[in-house]
Amino acid sequence: MPATTSSNGPMIRKNSNTSKSNSQPAKKLVIKSLKAAPKLPENFEEETWKKLESAVRAVFESKTTECSLEELYKAAEESSHKLAPNLYKRLEDEIENHVKKEFQNLSNSPLTDLLSFLNLIHQSWQNFCSQTILIRAIFLYLDRTYALQTAGVRSIWEMALNHFKKYIISVPQIEKKLVKGLLNLIEGERGGENVDRLLLKTLIRMFVSLGMYQSFEKPFLESTNSFYLKESEQCVREMEVAVYLKQVENRLNNESERIIHYLDNSTRKELIKTVEYRMLECHVQALINKGFDELIQLNRTEDLARMYSLFSRVNALDNLKLAFGNYIKTTGSNMVDDNEKESSLVQDLLDFKAKLNEIMDKSFSKNENFAHTIKESFEMIINKKANRPAELIAKFVDSKLRSGNKVSSEEETEDILDRVMILFRYIQGKDVFEAFYKKDLAKRLLLDKSASLDAEKNMISKLKAECGSGFTNKLEGMFKDIDLSSDIMAAFKESPQYRNELSGEIDLNVSVLTSGYWPAYNPIEINLPQNLSLCQEVFKRFYFSKYQGRRLTWQNSLGRCTLKSFFPNGTKELAVSLLQTVVLLLFNDKDEYTFKEIHQAIALEQGELKRQLMSLACGKVKVLTKSVQTKEISEEDTFTFNKQFKQKAYRIKINSIQMKETTEENQKTTQGVMQDRQYQIDAAIVRIMKTRKTLSHSQLVSELIGQLKFPAKPADLKKRIESLIEREYLERSTEDSQIYNYL
Repeated sequence: MPATTSSNGPMIRKNSNTSKSNSQPAKKLVIKSLKAAPKLPENFEEETWKKLESAVRAVFESKTTECSLEELYKAAEESSHKLAPNLYKRLEDEIENHVKKEFQNLSNSPLTDLLSFLNLIHQSWQNFCSQTILIRAIFLYLDRTYALQTAGVRSIWEMALNHFKKYIISVPQIEKKLVKGLLNLIEGERGGENVDRLLLKTLIRMFVSLGMYQSFEKPFLESTNSFYLKESEQCVREMEVAVYLKQVENRLNNESERIIHYLDNSTRKELIKTVEYRMLECHVQALINKGFDELIQLNRTEDLARMYSLFSRVNALDNLKLAFGNYIKTTGSNMVDDNEKESSLVQDLLDFKAKLNEIMDKSFSKNENFAHTIKESFEMIINKKANRPAELIAKFVDSKLRSGNKVSSEEETEDILDRVMILFRYIQGKDVFEAFYKKDLAKRLLLDKSASLDAEKNMISKLKAECGSGFTNKLEGMFKDIDLSSDIMAAFKESPQYRNELSGEIDLNVSVLTSGYWPAYNPIEINLPQNLSLCQEVFKRFYFSKYQGRRLTWQNSLGRCTLKSFFPNGTKELAVSLLQTVVLLLFNDKDEYTFKEIHQAIALEQGELKRQLMSLACGKVKVLTKSVQTKEISEEDTFTFNKQFKQKAYRIKINSIQMKETTEENQKTTQGVMQDRQYQIDAAIVRIMKTRKTLSHSQLVSELIGQLKFPAKPADLKKRIESLIEREYLERSTEDSQIYNYL
C-alpha cells in the first residue's frame, strides 16, 4: 500500500521489485589510451607557412591572395597550436624584410624637394598601416593567444610598427628630413600659405604611434620660439599697440587650431606658453609705454579689454594696474594744477571718473584691484591741493542745488549728487567742505535760491550716511530754523503789534537764526529809513514778548527787498538787497546825489557803499546814472535817477557786485576751519593724555593721527602740544624731554 506524508510534504512510492533490481552488478565507463598518438601530416608546417607566406607577400605587394581569408585564418589558427613560436618568428622576419625593402625604395627615390618626400612617407605609412591591419586579421588567433599570453612578445601591430620605426623613421637622414619638412609646412602656414593639413595630421600622428613624438615636438617648439621671437620684435617696433594685440590674439587662436587639427594635445601647454612668452611677456612694459595711455585717452574699451585679457595670461596685470594708476594720477594732477580751468575742475573730475568706471566695467572685468587703484589715485588727486578741491566741490554742489541750474529733472540731480559723493569720500579735510557747504546752504535758504528743498534734504541725508549725525547736526539745525521762522512770522502777523503799528505798505518777513548753526556774519551798520526801522523795532518787541533772555542781531547784509519803482517808461518791480534798497529810497526825495551826500545820509562803510553804487549805476541794469562814465566809483561822482530806464521785463533782479570780496570771504572761511582744527587737536591731546597719563612724543602723535578726521602735519601737532604745555595742561618729563605727563 502506498503511504503519504502530510499534504505539504513529498510523496514516496515503494516498489516490490526493488530488492531484485539492486542485486544486479553496476556498469562501469572505462577510458582507454589511444593505440597511437596523433601526428601532423608530413611537411604540414612548411606547406602551411608557404601558403601564409605567399599571402603576406601578396598583401605587402597589394596583390590578390590565392586563398580566401577564411582559409588563411584557419591555416594560421592550426599552425598556432603547436608551432606558434616558429610561426610568429617567420611572420616577424617577413615583415622586417618588407620594411627593409621599403627603406631601400625610399632611399632610391629621385624626389629631392621636401613636400614630395613628405607625400612619399605619408603614402608609405598609410599603405603599411592598412597592410598590417589585414595581416593581423589573418594571424588574429596567433595574436590573441601566443602574443597576448607570452611575456616579452609584442602584439603583431606593435611588432610591425617597431620595425617601421627602426628601419625607416628612426633612420637619421629620414627622421631629420621628415621633421624639417613638417616644420617648413607649419612655418609656411604661419606665413599665410595654404598647406595640406591632412598630410600634417597623418605624419604627426605617425610620430605619436611610433612613440617618437618627442623627436618632432622638441624641434617644433624651438622653431616656434625662433619664429615668434623674430615676429614679435618686428611687430612691436612697427605696429600700433592695438594692432599688435589683435595680432597676438590671432596667433594664439591659430596655434590653438593647430592643436585641434594636427598637433598632439600634449603640446598645447608648452606651445601656448612659448607664444605667450615671446609675443607678450617679453614686451609687456614696452606695450604699456608705447600705447596704454593713448588707448585710455581715446576710450578704446575693446582694445583695453583685449590687453587686459592677454596680460592676464602672463600674470602681468600688476604691470597694467600700475600703469593704470600712474595714468590716473598724472591726468588728474594736471587737472588739479590747471588754475585756468579751476572753474570746471569738479565736472572734469566727474567726467574723468565716469570714463574710468566705463573702462572698469567694459575692459577690466570689474577687477577689485583696479577699482582700488582708482580709489587710491583719486585720493591723491583730490588732496593734492590741501583745501581747494574740497572748496570747489562744495561750490559745485551749490551750483547744482541753486535755482536756475541747467539740470532739468530730479533724476539728473540725484545722479549728480551721487557722483559728487564719490569725490567727497576721497576728501581728507571734510571739515573744509562742511564750512563752505554750510555757507552756501545758508545763502540758498535765506535768499530763497534753492531749486528744491527735497534735493537739499536728500543731500543732507547722503552726508549724514557718509559722515554721521555729528557732521550734519548744524546743517539740519538750519532747516529747523527756517521752519520755525515760518511759524514765528505766522504768529507775528496775527499779533496786535503787527495789526496796530505796521501799515500794510510793507510786507515784512523775518528769519530768526540760531547763531550756532549758521555761518558767522559781520554786522553791517547802516541808517535805515524810518519805516524800515519801525518794522525792526515792532518785530523785536513781539519776539521778546515770546522768548525772554535772547538777543537779536540784525544782519542787514542778508536782507532782500522788492521795490515797486515808477519810471517815466513804466512801473517795474526791482529785486534788490536791503543795502541797495536804502540807497534807492534816497532818490524819493530828490533825483541827484553826490557820493559824499549818500555816504553821509546812510552812514554805510565806504567800500560797501561803492559796491552798492557800482551795482546800481555800472551794471547791466542801470537804475542810476553816473556823472563820469567809468567802471570805478569815485568819491567825486554824482548819481542821478535814470528817467530813461527801459526794460522789457516787469520784475528785474539787480545783483550786488562782489568786487574782490569773494576771495577774502573764502580765505576767512578757510581760516575759520584752521582755527577749529586747532581746537579739535587740543581737545584730542587732552583727551588722550587724560586717559594715558604718560606718553612719548611719537606715541602721542601716532594716536592723534588715528583719531583726527582731517590731515595734520606732525609739525602742527607739535605746536599744539607746546601750546598745551605753556597753558599747563601737560609737562615734559624731567628724565626724558620726549615724554609728556598729564597734569
